Amino acid sequence: MTARNDPVLELLPMVFAAPGEALTRAQEVLGADPSPLHASVAHQVIGIWQRDFGDTRRALAHLRRARDLAARAESAEREADVLATLGVALVHAGRTRAGLAAFERGVARGSGHTRARVLYRRAYVWWVLGRHGAALEDVRRAIPVLRQADDVIWTARALTLRATVHLAQGSVERANADFTAAEALWDTTGQEHDKADAVESRGLAAFRAGDVPAALRLLDEAEERYAKLGTPTFMLTIRRCEVLMAAGLATEALAEADGAIAALDGIGGQSTRKAELLLVAARAARLADEPQTALARAAVAVRLFAGQRRTWYETHARLVLIEARVATGRGSGRLVADAAAVAERLAAFGAPAAPEASLLAGRIALDLGWTADAERHLAVAARSRHSGPPLARMTGWAAQALRARAAGSPRGVLEACRRGLGVLDDHRMTLGASELRARATAQGAELAALAQRASLVSGGPRRLLGWSERWRATVLSAPPTRPPADPVLLTAMTAFRELAARAEEARTDGGRPAPALEREQRRLEREIRSRTLHMRGEAPGDGDRFDVARLLRRLGDETRLVELAVLDGRVHVLLCGQGRVRRFEAGLLAEAEVEAEHVQAGLRRLAHPGAEARLPLVEAAGARLQHLLLGPAAAHLGSGPVVVVPPGRLHRVPWALLPALRERVLSVSPSASSWLRARDTAPPPGGRQVLVRGPGLASGGAEVPELSERYAGRRSPGGAGPGTPPPHGGPGRGTGTGPGGGRRGLADVPGGGAAARGATVVLEGDDARVPRVLRDLDGAALAHIAAHGTFRADSPLFSSLRMADGPLIVHDFERLDRSPYRIILPCCDTARFASVGADELLGLVTALLPLGTAGVVACTAPVNDAAVVPLMLALHKGLDAGLSLAEALRDARAALPGDAVHQATGWAFSAFGAA
Repeated sequence: MTARNDPVLELLPMVFAAPGEALTRAQEVLGADPSPLHASVAHQVIGIWQRDFGDTRRALAHLRRARDLAARAESAEREADVLATLGVALVHAGRTRAGLAAFERGVARGSGHTRARVLYRRAYVWWVLGRHGAALEDVRRAIPVLRQADDVIWTARALTLRATVHLAQGSVERANADFTAAEALWDTTGQEHDKADAVESRGLAAFRAGDVPAALRLLDEAEERYAKLGTPTFMLTIRRCEVLMAAGLATEALAEADGAIAALDGIGGQSTRKAELLLVAARAARLADEPQTALARAAVAVRLFAGQRRTWYETHARLVLIEARVATGRGSGRLVADAAAVAERLAAFGAPAAPEASLLAGRIALDLGWTADAERHLAVAARSRHSGPPLARMTGWAAQALRARAAGSPRGVLEACRRGLGVLDDHRMTLGASELRARATAQGAELAALAQRASLVSGGPRRLLGWSERWRATVLSAPPTRPPADPVLLTAMTAFRELAARAEEARTDGGRPAPALEREQRRLEREIRSRTLHMRGEAPGDGDRFDVARLLRRLGDETRLVELAVLDGRVHVLLCGQGRVRRFEAGLLAEAEVEAEHVQAGLRRLAHPGAEARLPLVEAAGARLQHLLLGPAAAHLGSGPVVVVPPGRLHRVPWALLPALRERVLSVSPSASSWLRARDTAPPPGGRQVLVRGPGLASGGAEVPELSERYAGRRSPGGAGPGTPPPHGGPGRGTGTGPGGGRRGLADVPGGGAAARGATVVLEGDDARVPRVLRDLDGAALAHIAAHGTFRADSPLFSSLRMADGPLIVHDFERLDRSPYRIILPCCDTARFASVGADELLGLVTALLPLGTAGVVACTAPVNDAAVVPLMLALHKGLDAGLSLAEALRDARAALPGDAVHQATGWAFSAFGAA
């Protein structure tokens, strides 16, 4: 009897094509007094559904009933098939011995085609148990029989399984061949669940090949397919978490894994899946610097895997457990032995994680002073540096660098670090999203630190500067890939903006947004971010390497560049200028961070009248910060301009508050390389200025109308805008009033924002909407955006400026062909960043710098709106006189009244870049 002439047997393939419908029809069969054979099929279908999507205990009850009914029907083939399904459920329930016994009986009872299906499912169980050799043997026996029987569905399943086992063993090419063959077969069937599984499997293959954006895209596509079928996605969650961790998103991976564990517990789901989720949660917690959480998750995972007799997985969980113990400061000789034993077992399994375990054993031995043991383990780990995926090669180069350090060879350390960071460079440039590029640098933090220490010992200040630059603000080295013209992405961004505007309106009215609105806003954020992370990098690599001699030539004799490097917690000041680099030791980074927070709190208080008594306290804190951050270098700054290049963790320091910098032409840059690029950035032709006034400002953006009138009055026919080269085009025009209250230069020019060269465009009221603002900002010489700023520490690329129709977010700016040459942001918190990766910053200013912006004025703290107005007017006066942003900001501070509110406002603003 076959499925082709018995509708009840058709329910078995249906459970993977349309699970919900198969469940309903199976329940109907049981309600119609079926024969033992048909009842066996119905109970098996319900058991499969419960096993994969519901309660494992109920699954076992239905499958045992199906087995007994098959025996009553005296159908050996039916009984063999049910025993195989029961075996899978028992193993997933953690009852490995009973599950394997069921397979033994199933193989004995079945024959031919049925036995091949049983062998395939036993191969799947071997894979679950981590016994890859046995899995390949069973699937090797099954595939020819399934092909001979022209069983397309089961052949495709077997090929997919074999590909998955190949991936677990690191054989990416073999896996891709099998995945391709399986997908061609799935295209001939209606098995929607299996098709979704094939997409998920291709995502796993892309990840193993090092293509993180493709992996995220495919896994998201698979999730959409599963959602249409209404099926849970616990295995997909595990795989997605692995990809997120490789992309530097460990905190996000931990949250996803913990959420899946809670959902699985809620339905009484598979014990095997719970153990796997605990393992991935433990790894994510370790990478997220939460060692106690990692310890707790890994310990439970080890216990579950041991009970399930899953040695392969248990060994991986033990590796994470040891790593977590080391992270909590528990290094010991016992842990060296434990890590070495784990490395040996992983190597015997052929697991790609084996070098990681050897590296761990070597690190612990080095810390204990056991140099001979360390060399032995590190030599094993170093073998992976020439082959495999990027992160495995990084592990090998890290081991090689530690070997060279133990051998007293600074040259060997630097060479290993150079090669390892080169591998990571190549990997990073495959990523299109600036967030992924920034977070991926965390993988190179150890190598960068090793190289800095080695250069400090052997190479002098110049070499230390070179290595400080090698892994500082690398996300700015090339523009992020421009988001595609994706209609789904554009629709999501428009909907997000509308919902955010409604939420803000509710808060302004003294209430809070409806929960449903907030949920939808969060969903749209996830969709925008997800689609952005799918972008692949287009830049071939970073060929413009930092050159100390070039930097010194560009600085000349007057300008000083102060780069702060942090080694073992202490700030080292690299003072560049007058053709040389000098090094000074300053204070401890941790103390400087605490002092910077005190200063920020003081500036927040001074933004409100009545806090004048705190001004001397804030000034004293500035003097302490100078001692901690500049040390003796403060006495060697000369009298000319100063460029400060701080590490990411000091991005909130108001540098103009430091006594030695207070009266100077001062600019800040994420790196010396970034400053050089800004110096070399030419302004766009035409000199168009764009003045934007958003809603809800306490001052009403009072400087914007005055600036509009000033620019209109000072522009002669054919004349240039402030601080820009003479235009090549037509004359400027006065301002007029456009629809919706917007005021703009060339008021009646068709196209509105597409003003002629040299024009001043003013957008306010209903004209200050995001699409219009972006259109006019693109390629402008100067932009002044007076709007409320919001920094999102949880998701920095959703930091925003409030426009008439909602938030203008960082993702919007990344759609510009060229961001404005100069941007002035008189908005609270526009110079705040999230510090991620090795030494990267994510925020509004750092998003603009790679896109063509050479200079930004922004602030690091909340400011008094009214006090901002005279500062901005004075700043533009300096620009109109041909000064740079840094020069104009210095003069604008000096022109402010001497009261505490105005002084604090001036200190809160910084000039970034070199324009």
